[in-house]
Amino acid sequence: MENIDIKHESDYKKPSFLEKYSPLIKYILKRLLLIIPVILIISFFIFSIVEFMPGDPLNAFLNPEQLTGTPEEIEQKRLFFTQKLGLNDPFIVRFFRWWKQLLSGEFGYSVIKNRPVKEFIGEHILNSFKANLLGFALAFVLSIVIGIKSAVKKNSIFDKFFTVFSIAGISLPRFFLAMLLIFLFSITLKWLPISGMTDPMGYRPDFQYYILPVLVITLAELAFLLKYVRNSMLEVLKQDYIRTARAKGLSEKVVIYRHAFRNALIPIVTLLGANIPLLFSGSIIVEKIFVWPGIGNLINDSYKFRDRSVLIVALIFFALLTLLGNLMQDVGYSLVDPRIREGGKK
Repeated sequence: MENIDIKHESDYKKPSFLEKYSPLIKYILKRLLLIIPVILIISFFIFSIVEFMPGDPLNAFLNPEQLTGTPEEIEQKRLFFTQKLGLNDPFIVRFFRWWKQLLSGEFGYSVIKNRPVKEFIGEHILNSFKANLLGFALAFVLSIVIGIKSAVKKNSIFDKFFTVFSIAGISLPRFFLAMLLIFLFSITLKWLPISGMTDPMGYRPDFQYYILPVLVITLAELAFLLKYVRNSMLEVLKQDYIRTARAKGLSEKVVIYRHAFRNALIPIVTLLGANIPLLFSGSIIVEKIFVWPGIGNLINDSYKFRDRSVLIVALIFFALLTLLGNLMQDVGYSLVDPRIREGGKK
């Protein structure tokens, strides 16, 4: 008779990290590679729109000091630089030459800042990340806490109050909310500065300048997220497996946080990735009101003064942010719901 090896459960090895997440890693790599042609197409349209904007195209490439002198000298310089920079070349040639300069780290010259774009664009992007991500993080945490309690205590005074808050917050434009907070905390109570990011004289600590912009972003995002968290939790609490969990005698905390919340989180995670680019685009008005030196305020000024080099780079940043937000949405969905991650192995 043949010997039959019987393997115990302990003999089976748990899958390694790479084995468990290899479908997800492959998917992320494919999506990252797909971003390259997509951003190339998007940049073509952005470059086309900005190229045909009214204004002098030489301003996007030259320091204004290079176009000084008598009218005859200025005209000669203009002809010289137009030929040297290839501004009379075919459009497609200018586009690929611009991409070559972009890949080499040359983003052009800013009319507003009177210096190369690469010297300050990163600082403005970082400033926007500071305000937006801090406000978004606070809104997300508060929406989870309040949304779960509102769903569990449906139709209570607590639930009705935050339902009204959510509707009002979604309805109010951000600029109105910003002006309201400025009037209350800066003009009436004089507790907080109206605008800026730092006090050059050092009379106020820097964190005070963050409070109003972050508060506007937090309240606006909280109103938006709170609606989805509450509705998602209410939908999950109606499911049969929740009733089964309660029938088994599990505590309410285990039912809510281990069973209900995990499943309610799936549609919320899909919302987060798509909301990130909207968060930054919505902050353009907020940054303008508070004179916050972020990418949104920079886009506003660059459009106003036809600063082409800054405008192209800033718009491509928003396009890239949108693509990465969509990728984060899909990845987050896979991490929250293991069925999707494991489905890639079949």
